[in-house]
Amino acid sequence: MIIVVTTGGTISMRPDPATGKLVPAASGEELVQMLHWPEAPPLELDDFARVPSFDMHGALALSLARRVLDHRAPVVVTHGTDTMEETVYLIDRLLPEDAAPVVLTGAQRGADEADTDGPRNLRDAILVAGSEQARGRGALIVFGGEIHSAREVRKTHTSAVRAFTSPEYGPIGSVDAGRVVVRRQPERQLPLPVPDELAPVDLIRLHAGSDARFLRTAVESGARAIVLEGTGRGNANEQVVEGVREAVAASVAVVVCSRCLEGRVEPVYGRGGGRDLADAGALFAGDLAGPKVRVLLQVALGSGIDAASALEAA
Repeated sequence: MIIVVTTGGTISMRPDPATGKLVPAASGEELVQMLHWPEAPPLELDDFARVPSFDMHGALALSLARRVLDHRAPVVVTHGTDTMEETVYLIDRLLPEDAAPVVLTGAQRGADEADTDGPRNLRDAILVAGSEQARGRGALIVFGGEIHSAREVRKTHTSAVRAFTSPEYGPIGSVDAGRVVVRRQPERQLPLPVPDELAPVDLIRLHAGSDARFLRTAVESGARAIVLEGTGRGNANEQVVEGVREAVAASVAVVVCSRCLEGRVEPVYGRGGGRDLADAGALFAGDLAGPKVRVLLQVALGSGIDAASALEAA
């Protein structure tokens, strides 16, 4: 038995008759009917939500993660693509080592489009969830015939059917003509405790001429941590460094990652660069992407784990 948990997203979207805007509409039963797959394994449907993933806020995502964990069976989650990489990482960080496979998938084209990619992606995801190869590999994204690990995957195209890639690492496997092939074991860390709620954490992307305004606003509005997407190796400027110093003095953790798609951050440069950020009290997140650093800190701080300890297990 494989559980199909539906949350909305483009895979379920149809034009609203009144406005013509794409909105989540198709039920889980309708999505399964679109497969035209008489030989499908037994499926149990769980219509969890009907939202676009750009409205998959923290409380709803945490409720979804709890629902997935409660099923204790192979699970496929249909989900919008915009924030799928964050939800899959959230689930992965809470998933016990011996848990059944969890696979997220979706579509780039609506349910009523003649060339919709939803049914193929859903079928592939079901095959992966039911395979022995998926066991012990954490939460996965299956999309466009590729299998990606939660930690590495990024949405890298706004509209193409090959929406997801794993920069620097590549997919861990593929689904080809109904055959699941997994080539490598992705790196996984021990699961974190499931928090009662996610801690407030802000993500700030730096640019040429950034200053400390957003850092100060994050501190004043109650953020418990701030993730800085720095330039290059994890750099900023002297104005941002001053804001970091103020945030750390206010007991708000600041964690630096890079806005680049590949490579690690390291405290190397002075004159407002990464070395100065480290001297001001900032922590560094290696090669973990900004949205996922934010999720990690939301879970860790929400569970009573400090930022530095969380990053050791990133």
